[in-house]
Amino acid sequence: NFKVGELQGQALLDGMAKKKPNGPYNIELFAGSPDDANAQVFFDGAMKVLQPKITDGTLKVVSGQTQFNQAVTQGWKAENAQKRMDTLLAANYTSAPLDGVLSPNDTLARAILTSVKAAGKPNPIVTGQDSEVESVKSIMAGVQYSTINKDTRNLVKDTIEMVQALQKGQTPKVNDTKSYNNGVKVVPANLLPPVIVTKENAAQAYANDPTLSALTK
Repeated sequence: NFKVGELQGQALLDGMAKKKPNGPYNIELFAGSPDDANAQVFFDGAMKVLQPKITDGTLKVVSGQTQFNQAVTQGWKAENAQKRMDTLLAANYTSAPLDGVLSPNDTLARAILTSVKAAGKPNPIVTGQDSEVESVKSIMAGVQYSTINKDTRNLVKDTIEMVQALQKGQTPKVNDTKSYNNGVKVVPANLLPPVIVTKENAAQAYANDPTLSALTK
């Protein structure tokens, strides 16, 4: 999940650079629900990429709301993200352009873009996650910039292989022996790499998913 955040941060930078090669860029930051531990991990991963650019002036968070507790979206609810975006636009972007928004998932991304549209502003670069059907449609239409894909087919395949190895008394294949400490021990894991999906690589990314692949044609 930290890696997902890093990818989202990088996607935000890449998307803005494609649209406007030279900064500085005005951005805003959104995080998930404060009662979901994953939300902090996504945010921290993204900030690992974005904070150096904020520090050197390439990025400007015009609202000044750069802390996790300022960026959270209670309950991961679209209406809460939309309401906060409405407030940010009214307070900070009456004349300044908004170049990008870090969004931790697709539901919030669409809510943010709805707010921007209602304000009559051009679409900023907005990230996402989960490869939701409506967001893939939005990406193909050039509205939402990116999402994250975690191929569940590979997840199922690897899970079956790990269970079979355990049944045979063998050690399952793992690639992480540091990240997951349950308080008693570090639990080895086999982590699957998430992938940034944009309009450019969507057909390739969803080639194994008939539903999403159909949306890229």
